[in-house]
Order: sequence, then C-alpha cells, then structure tokens
Amino acid sequence: MLESSRYLRESTNMEADPFSDILKLTNAASLVTGGFTAGGPWAIRFPAPDKIKFFAIVKGHCWVSIDGETEPARFETGDVGLLTARRSFVLASDSSVAPVDAMPLFSGTGRSTAQLGDGRDFAYIGGHVLLDPASGRLLANVLPAWIHVPATSPQATAFRYLLDQLVEERSSGLPGTQLASAHLAQLLFIQILRAHLKTAAPMSASWLRALGDSRITPALQLMHSDPRRAWHLEELARACAMSRTTFASYFKMVAGVAPLTYLTEWRMRLAERALRDKAASVAAIGQSLGYASESAFSNAFKRVTGHSPRAYRNHMPPPLR
Repeated sequence: MLESSRYLRESTNMEADPFSDILKLTNAASLVTGGFTAGGPWAIRFPAPDKIKFFAIVKGHCWVSIDGETEPARFETGDVGLLTARRSFVLASDSSVAPVDAMPLFSGTGRSTAQLGDGRDFAYIGGHVLLDPASGRLLANVLPAWIHVPATSPQATAFRYLLDQLVEERSSGLPGTQLASAHLAQLLFIQILRAHLKTAAPMSASWLRALGDSRITPALQLMHSDPRRAWHLEELARACAMSRTTFASYFKMVAGVAPLTYLTEWRMRLAERALRDKAASVAAIGQSLGYASESAFSNAFKRVTGHSPRAYRNHMPPPLR
C-alpha cells in the first residue's frame, strides 16, 4: 500500500494538508551551508546555484543583483530571498563596488564562514533546498525565478524568530546543532513559500496557486484525504459551497486543470513514488489508488506520464530518503 495513502488514512482526525503532502512527496529538505560577515565597502559574486538557494540578512543591509534582473534589490535586516533559477548573483554594500569571487572565500577545507573587512556592519546566512531528482520537479517548476520576502511582511515575526534561532544554533556548538539547524531551515523554507502565496502578484494557474486559494481548499483537502476514492464533481463543488459549473470553471482558472484532472495527476504522482520504491506490484499500486484493474491503472499512468508503469519503474532511481 502506498506510504502516502497510508499516512493520510492514519490521520483521519486531522484535515488533509495538500501543501505538506507535496513537500513530503518532493522530499524537500533545507540545509544551512554557511554565512559571512562584512564591514566597510564590500561585494561578493556567487556562482549560479545548482539547487534552490535561500539566504537571509541577519544584520545590516545590502544590494542584491541577480543576473537577468534589470534592477538590484535592497535587502534589509530580516529580509529573506529564495533563488530557484540557475543565475549568478552579487551581494554588495554598494552596487558600485567591484565584487570578489565567492569561491576562494569559502574554499578552505571545512570552511563555511568568511569575513570581509572588520565584519562589524553586516551578517548573512545562506543555504539550499534539496529536492528529489524526479518528484522535486513538481515543486521547482511552479516557483518563480526568485522570491524576496521583506522583513516588513506579515510573516516577519516568524522569520525573525527562525533567523535568531539559526544564528544561535550555529554559534552555540551544542549537541544536536546540525539537526536543529536543519529543522529550523526547513521551517524557514516553508515560511518563505507561505509568504509567497500570500504576498505575490497574481501567479499563473498552477497547483501552487490553487493551494493559496481558500475558495477551493475544501475540495483539495477532500482529494488529498482519500485519493483512491472516485470523487464526483458535485461532491467537490458542494464542499466549496459552489454550483457544479461555477466550481469547475473557477478551479480550472486557478489550478490550470479541471478538478478531476488534478485528482488523476495527483494519483500519478503518488504512483510514481510507489513505483520507484519498488516494494509493491503494479497491480497493488493501481488498486491502492482506486483502479479496478492493472490495465486500467496502466492506461491512466501512460496517458498522464507518457510511460508504462513498468518502464517507469525500470528506468527511475529509488526516491531520496
């Protein structure tokens, strides 16, 4: 039986949380990788990251110039950035300062921090988000090239607390610091995504936009709570207090797909995970997702993914743990 489905059934006392489901499916995990302090005029060029990059300004302010963006952005104490595109970027006390390459600054064995000048004016902490190579695309493909969450946002209180705790953990040397920092970084990543959902300009239709829309949340919760059930459009519309026609039209406008298409695609994401686990037969996976026969499941899987379940299983690596 699918791990995700089993978890959902065991959580019957709680409402389904589609956002958490997707983060778990993509194995999203955040790690703090380093930081630096600076004083006086300074500028650093960072190479294009090969993973989602996040960073925060712990003290002072700076200008952030990202390749491909027309204007630098000013970051104040408590501001947080998330870079999903593979673009190099420059952090600087002043945009006119010639940047130094970041790689030599952090190239020492085991070195994760650096100091420019006397280090009194500015402090930065950064890290990255690991995603499963296959299922991680579900998240990476719907995020914008970069996100800037100011310290003045409604989420500022949570950000301040998490940043303070991260700094304290990294400087304390207490037992469990590595794990505690990872959990705090994970919470920071979730807060960044929450802030993006609340404050971003109108997003393109996608599942991410759908998660931020309270009008269709009840339907998403129903589908995620029991993905194997043959949900009817009328049931989902009733849960959202809409007519069948209004619900179907509004859901597609927000999510980019029809409600039952969303359900099918979510089933296939769960199926992909189960196939990569290689623990259950194709027939058992199909049955766990509500398909009456292996052939019905195989046809649905190939229609959505372009591959048969067996071909997908044979060519994809196991999921990250």
